[in-house]
Parts: sequence; structure tokens; C-alpha cells
Amino acid sequence: MKFRVQIAVIILMLFLPVVTRAENIVSTSSDSVIVDVLRQQGVNFTNNNELVLLKSGREKFEDLKKALRQAKHSIHMEYFNFRNDTLAFAIFDIMAEKAKEGVEVRALFDSFGNSSNNRPLKNKHLRELRSRGIQIYEYDPIKFPFINHVFCRDHRKIVVIDGKVAYTGGMNIAEYYITGTEVVGEWRDTHCRIEGSAVDDLQKIFIRTWNKVTGENLHGSQYYYGCYKADYFKNLKPDTSATAGHKMLGIVNRVPHTTNKIMRQFYLGAINAAKDSIKIINPYITFTPALRKALANAVKRGVKVEILVGATSDIPLTPDAMYYILHKLMKKGCTIWLYEKGFHHSKIMAVDGKFCTVGSCNLDTRSLKWDLEENVAIIDSCVTHEMERDFIADKQHSFLMTPESWDKFRTPWKKFVGWFGHLLIPFV
Repeated sequence: MKFRVQIAVIILMLFLPVVTRAENIVSTSSDSVIVDVLRQQGVNFTNNNELVLLKSGREKFEDLKKALRQAKHSIHMEYFNFRNDTLAFAIFDIMAEKAKEGVEVRALFDSFGNSSNNRPLKNKHLRELRSRGIQIYEYDPIKFPFINHVFCRDHRKIVVIDGKVAYTGGMNIAEYYITGTEVVGEWRDTHCRIEGSAVDDLQKIFIRTWNKVTGENLHGSQYYYGCYKADYFKNLKPDTSATAGHKMLGIVNRVPHTTNKIMRQFYLGAINAAKDSIKIINPYITFTPALRKALANAVKRGVKVEILVGATSDIPLTPDAMYYILHKLMKKGCTIWLYEKGFHHSKIMAVDGKFCTVGSCNLDTRSLKWDLEENVAIIDSCVTHEMERDFIADKQHSFLMTPESWDKFRTPWKKFVGWFGHLLIPFV
């Protein structure tokens, strides 16, 4: 009998470390996992931040204009494009006024992004803006033989004011974020404003890009958070959450040839870490095979995966491929919502009510493998719960993809176009 007890004790001692390790893995929260994943990729996290979600073009641009008018030292902007319209020139007018006051005003835009715009900035506009004190330059100007923009484009959306206040998210500078368009109707998008040390990381992104484009050596502590007090910014939308001033943020920055895989690692790590729920909104979802597999595996683990996309889009072919892929994911257990109240251009994700992200990155091959992109990793339950509430509200303006609704939504011809389009995903 004693011998049997001794054997049982030995077996228990042998297996106890394994059981303990398994319990530790299970008990590790998804937010802790994603922070570890991103730190291994070189992402810096800070804990003294405020963050406010801006959930419409009107809200974003009203807040941005208020902040710009209060600038005292520097205004830095980096956008995929500035549309030649009333809104852009209203913002340029504020920037020109601040330049008169001695504020350093710099702006970057992507050359392809500008050319693909149906109302691009022309050389005469650039000359006029420079004459008014706005230093504005193109990222990677398109030139013969016109292949330089096949690959890496600057798709980021960043504003940093005095090194104290920053804006980032999914919106470029264009009036249709407020007025909508005839083709798709209302534009729904999400941006955010940040105050705190995370602003430094956005400023570093801008300055590195600026120096690359202009050949300058812009530097100095005056461009960073610790140099001036930020208490002169008034009447901006406040962070009223319980974690105001203490939010944990990390800036995920994709630079070709430097941090090539960081966005893929971010999304893959987030999906694999999820224990309860994943909510994704993105306008151009084609994923990579690894991300599709991770989502299917998450469903098998019992995670509720919900994906919301627009039922209409502003570009051809990519949405057809997206619907084809989402139909495949639906059959693997993902819940797919198709938003009908206009076009949803947000690039957001929320996981387990614990962490979320907003930024410029589309979930397609171009953003994940080619372009310059930037997202904020928000390790904060207050912001995440707010994002999840918005997701639930958007579902009220959406219909659920089912076998029946799929056949109504997609004609046989459109299904074929989607199948054909998905074959091109690795190349677009």
C-alpha cells in the first residue's frame, strides 16, 4: 500500500509542473499577451496617456481645428492625401495663420494618394501654400517610369501639435467624411486624439519621415512632450473615463524593410490571445492566410468572432474579394455583419473587452505587407468597452450574413468576380 502511495506521489510531482504551467497559460490575460508580443517587436508602451475616440468626420475635424488654432510652437501633419476641397483649405487657412504667428508648420502627403484622389492638390496649390508659410512636401513623388509607387505608399494619418496633442486613425483630410458621397452615401469612420507620452512616438514617426523626404535634420527636445505644459489646450473633447491620464498605449508603426511584419504580428497575436470575443471593423478585409486560419481557430476555441464591413464600397474588385473571403469565414463560424448606413471606413478591433486598436492599417495585403502604416494599441478596458458599444450600435444598421442573405446580396456574376478577385489578393 505504501509503495502505491509513493508511486502516486512521484507521478503527481512529475506532472505538477506541467499542470501549473498550463494553468498559468490559461490564466494569462489577452491584454498581457499582446503587450508581450508587441514589446518583442520593439513597441514602446507608456502609461500616462489620455485618449478620446472621435467617431465621425464632423467630430474629428471640429476638434482638430480647435487644437490647431491653439498651437504655439509646431504643427506637423502626415496624411495619405489632402483632398482639394473646402475642408482642406479651411484647415490650410488655420495653418497659414499660425505660420504668420511664428508657428513651425509642416505637412506631408503621399504622391500616389494625392494622384488617386479625384480632387488632388496641384502644383499651383502647393506653391500657394508654401508662399503662405506652410512647408508641404510629397512622399515619393511619382515619376517616369511610374513604378516607384507600385509598392510602398505612406498610408498613415498623423497630426502632432506642439508635441503635446496628437490625432490618428482612419480619416484623411476630405470633406466627404462630413458630407458623404453620391456613390456610397454617409462615411462612417473612427479617429482618436491622444495626450501623453505616446505623442512622442507619433512625433518620432513624423520627424523620421520628414527628414527622409526633405533631406533635413529636424530634431530637438522642443518637439516632444516634456518640453512645454499642455494645459493651454482648451475646449477639446475631454477624456472623462476612469482611466483618464493613466491609459496604456503603444504605437505600432510599420516601416518597409524595417518592421515589415509588425502589423501581421500584432493582429495575429491579438487573435491568438483572445479568450472571449473579437470584434473587427475594416473597409478592405482580405486578411493573410495565417490570419484567416487564426480566426477559424479562435472560433474553435469558443471565441465569438464578429466582423463588420460596409455593404457598399468606394473602390472596385477588392470588396468583391473581401465578400468572398468573409463568406468562407462565415462557414467556419465567424459572424459577419454588412453595414448599410453608408460606407464604414473605420480600421478598428476590440478583444475580450480588454484592449483595442484604431489606426490607418487596412486588413489587406497592401497595408499588411507593403505600405507605411500606424496603429495605436490601446490597453484599456474603458476605451475598449466604448468601442464595443459602438460596434453594437453599428450592428443595428447592418444585416447578418447567412446562406440566405448571401444569395440575395451576391448575384452569380458577383460571386464569380469575388472568386476571381481573391486569386489576385497576393498582388494587390
